[in-house]
Amino acid sequence: MRSAERDSNGSWNAVTWVKRGILLGFQVGVLTDMSSDESIFRFFDKDTYPPRKLSLADGVRVVPGGSTIRRGAYIASGVVCMPPMYVNVGAHIGTGTMVDSHALVGSCAQVGERVHLSAAAQIGGVLEPVNASPVVVEDDVIVGGNSGIYEGTVVREKAVIGAGVVLTRGTPVFDLVKETVYRGTADHPLEIPAGAVVVPGARRVSSKWGEGEGLSLQTPVIVKYRDDKTDSATALEGWLR
Repeated sequence: MRSAERDSNGSWNAVTWVKRGILLGFQVGVLTDMSSDESIFRFFDKDTYPPRKLSLADGVRVVPGGSTIRRGAYIASGVVCMPPMYVNVGAHIGTGTMVDSHALVGSCAQVGERVHLSAAAQIGGVLEPVNASPVVVEDDVIVGGNSGIYEGTVVREKAVIGAGVVLTRGTPVFDLVKETVYRGTADHPLEIPAGAVVVPGARRVSSKWGEGEGLSLQTPVIVKYRDDKTDSATALEGWLR
């Protein structure tokens, strides 16, 4: 049971009845004491969404140090969670993925298999409205440190999102290889092509005053598409799993 699914055309769509169920859980839940220690670690949240109870049989590696996976999140066997990190309700994380320190996987975000979410990466959650497109990171994607993927953005398989890149539905992404610009619309998410290597860039502002002041806007740029050299540079990840 997932909060988003990929159709036969490759498009990702919200499963609205699942998201309604999650929202209902918040509505009917009662604030309760979830403290693990009566004197130091005090936590209070809705009783419908306590931390998920994992066991050795789940096959999920959760390193000690302040990580939490909320009930209602799917974590496949073989996922590695480095502290501290957080996975919210409705999220889906595929096998072999690493969620590194200070990373967030938001509500209903869909993360594929063998993905590396680097330190401080933020995968936004889209819970409301229930028919809104989810944030999707497909299989074998590398998300660099201090980067953010928000507002229903879809990152296709094997893409590399460089450190510090921020992607939203309204962010134009300039492709230097194919000489085109990718944009999201009100009805369609921003999509990063499969295998694209995206790094932070900048472009000049169009106004005369801004140009005179030498101002520029931050803009993600696709500088290449993933190849053997890119894969070699990221092979070290396998030794950490």
